[in-house]
Amino acid sequence: MLTRFLSVFSKRPKRSSLPPLYFRNTLSGDLEEFIPLSRKVVKMYNCGPTVYGPQHIGNMRAAVFANTIRRALDRFGYDVKQVINITDFGHLVADADDGEDKMTAGLKREGMELTLENMHTLAEKYAQLYLDDIRLLGVDTEKITFPRASAYIPEQIALIRALVEKGYAYKTKNGVYFEVARFPSYGKLGGVKLSGLKEGARIKGHSEKRGPFDFTLWKRDAHLGWDSPWGKGFPGWHIECTAMIFKLLGKQIDIHTGGIEHIPVHHNNEIAQAEAASGKRFVKYWMHNDHIMVEGKKISKSIGNTVYLYNVTDRGFSPLALRYWFLTAHYRSSANFTWDALSGAAAALAKLKRFFLEELPRDGAPASPDTAFMKDILDAIAHDLDTPKVIARTWELVKDMNVSPAAKRASLLEVDALLGLGLAAADSRAAVPSMLAVVEEKEEAVPEEVAALLEARTAAREARDFAKADDLRAKIAERGYEIKDTGNGAQLSKLSGQQ
Repeated sequence: MLTRFLSVFSKRPKRSSLPPLYFRNTLSGDLEEFIPLSRKVVKMYNCGPTVYGPQHIGNMRAAVFANTIRRALDRFGYDVKQVINITDFGHLVADADDGEDKMTAGLKREGMELTLENMHTLAEKYAQLYLDDIRLLGVDTEKITFPRASAYIPEQIALIRALVEKGYAYKTKNGVYFEVARFPSYGKLGGVKLSGLKEGARIKGHSEKRGPFDFTLWKRDAHLGWDSPWGKGFPGWHIECTAMIFKLLGKQIDIHTGGIEHIPVHHNNEIAQAEAASGKRFVKYWMHNDHIMVEGKKISKSIGNTVYLYNVTDRGFSPLALRYWFLTAHYRSSANFTWDALSGAAAALAKLKRFFLEELPRDGAPASPDTAFMKDILDAIAHDLDTPKVIARTWELVKDMNVSPAAKRASLLEVDALLGLGLAAADSRAAVPSMLAVVEEKEEAVPEEVAALLEARTAAREARDFAKADDLRAKIAERGYEIKDTGNGAQLSKLSGQQ
């Protein structure tokens, strides 16, 4: 009976023509064959943004990485239930319990009073911007659940209560802490040793903590937050993800992703909370993307090298050129962003689209993809998402005179399904010109001041003075309008909530 039970839960879907799928599991450090917990559906959770401001291109890489996994799972015959969280309160500037709260910092930056209502307003403003950005990067948001952490306060309180009752957490006058010493395997993700964690993880002025690496489950705040058995306040950042996963996906999931910066603290805290509460292995496959550097330096607001998607479009680049650039590096490799590198990616993608649209027949009998090519790219994807190899092999196909144009076309559509480069969408627009028609909203006069700023921004972009263009965009936003750069020029629309 036991043998039969194990065989049911370890069997892959029938995909005789596909190679086995392998991912590098951060938990083991090994390349492991992907065998889901259930044959019915793959459950995947991707750490999403804290929406106190716009997300930079490092955050965008994480979204494209998660989408690449999703596309691979789709292509390999799996049904996927995907969740990306939206943290809309209570995330400190560091993964530990020290420093300023990001959402509070966002409210101060925008001159808003510190209230839950204003926090929600700020969060939704930047959550929508994040969703708009990742759609432009080829992420189908309709297939994903985006829970807001503030909508799961009862679940977080219930999980904290369970940890207290089980003896893994303790109360103090400041709130509730998880006692790391009670979870002996703490740090198993990435082989983290407590003695190796930097001193910044130790919280000064919190003498009630039993251990220096104990972390907050509930933080008391007499003025702001929600009522709980431990006083008014907020759940700790780490408990948000665990509670939402339990509610939306269950006690055990197949894949959990995030940036490598989350490994030492945030993701080890998630494991400790979840497994202490449930007694079960929390995540089967942990996957992490490496950092994006900008001009050889770590992204940092303090040195002014942060790049946002609107900076990319302001310089006339397609968002999909950024996606293409992301995919030219393996997700586990650090990548150095430069404007020259993006320009090269944009040129390559434009060349590929021109070849696809202008040199390959749309009419005629449909053909099958080239067999040798498909084997190569599926093998590359199956080997821990080797997207650089897929791109390199794609250019070999373009130049291969032994493959028919019709087979090349079918093959490139398969590449597009895996990498999300916009070929199919461009093909649809070319085939049906009427799809290009723009549905105009009710016309409304733009204030002269805003129109003048827009004209000045256009001139700055033409002069390639992008710093000035960014400054003018910000001034336009201050006056209640946002800019979307399109093939027909810049378009103005009112920001949500503006009269």
